[in-house]
Amino acid sequence: MEMKLPVGLNKAKPYLTMTSLQFGFAGMYVITMVSLQHGMNHYVLAVYRHLVATIVIAPFALVLERKIRPKLTVPIFLRILVLGFLEPVIDQNLYYLGMKYTTATLASATVNVIPAITFVLALIFRLEKVNLKKVHSIAKIIGTTIMVPGAVIMTLYKGPSISFTKFGGGAHQTATNVAEAKHWVVGTLMLLGRCWGWSGFYILQSFTLKMYPAELSLTALICFIGTIGGAAVSFAMERDLNAWKIGWDSSLLAAVYSGVVCSGIAYYAQGVVIREQGPVFVTAFSPLCMIITAVLGSMILAEKIHLGSIIGTVLIIFGLYTVLWGKSKDRKSSNTEEGGKDIQLPISDSGKSINLEDSTDGAARILKIPAENTGEA
Repeated sequence: MEMKLPVGLNKAKPYLTMTSLQFGFAGMYVITMVSLQHGMNHYVLAVYRHLVATIVIAPFALVLERKIRPKLTVPIFLRILVLGFLEPVIDQNLYYLGMKYTTATLASATVNVIPAITFVLALIFRLEKVNLKKVHSIAKIIGTTIMVPGAVIMTLYKGPSISFTKFGGGAHQTATNVAEAKHWVVGTLMLLGRCWGWSGFYILQSFTLKMYPAELSLTALICFIGTIGGAAVSFAMERDLNAWKIGWDSSLLAAVYSGVVCSGIAYYAQGVVIREQGPVFVTAFSPLCMIITAVLGSMILAEKIHLGSIIGTVLIIFGLYTVLWGKSKDRKSSNTEEGGKDIQLPISDSGKSINLEDSTDGAARILKIPAENTGEA
């Protein structure tokens, strides 16, 4: 017997799920940055990450979805193939390299652009609707527009540094300062570029789940293809086989943690929420990750938060929640319109009865509704 959750808790599940994932992502940003600073190759890290995710998720997919897993047709496989390269290979390598050139805090801050990009792509692919006669639709457009200058400010303007703590991570700070001086703009552009790839991943995942509604199996296949594709890229870009060596240190922790939490669990959980709420909802919680990462990065890695990042982030968060407000009003308006539709019955001229076909349960029934007595003989 399946246990039914209270209505309030059931409605809160998507919010709790996405909030929990942001804590997981924040931990990944910090652990990965430590691993990269200790010499871990980012191409190799991406391969190990998705190899771990495949090993962990595949058994659950084979057992739990053996009865509901659809047939893997060529169109579905091609979509999964693109998903496997889009996020695990292209997105991840741009992210790791961009974060290595900047900071963990900035890497998480640029994720705030993803909701705007996802919203634009959702409009293009008709996953979102905009009616210029509605205030909430205009709010979605304004909010999306505000996020753009926020991203530009984060990229082109650093400003004075702001340190919230004065302990920990001295060696990392020296390496970070060198990276900031040489590669800050290039690294930030890489991080913004991966945001486009991540948004595209969400959109394509939404369409794929409609054809292949098996989240665990889809996650396992994406990670498996990502492992193969990432390995091919790694061997092409990194010829030194010593880069593949991994010990019982931060490199192993980064591979296992990011693989289990941020690839395996995250792909699955996001797929479930996307099917229920849509891709724009999934991206709405990105600012929370930035806040958590900024605190952890400042405390553990002694990273300095720059004024430009703060100004840009404020603009992005303001624009983001303007979009979310418009989206929530849009959903309520849609539900009201659907609930207010009247059922029109055909009028019978015979004065005897009205035949109405009802096929809501899959079987046709004829409902006979007596006509009013008009007093005619």
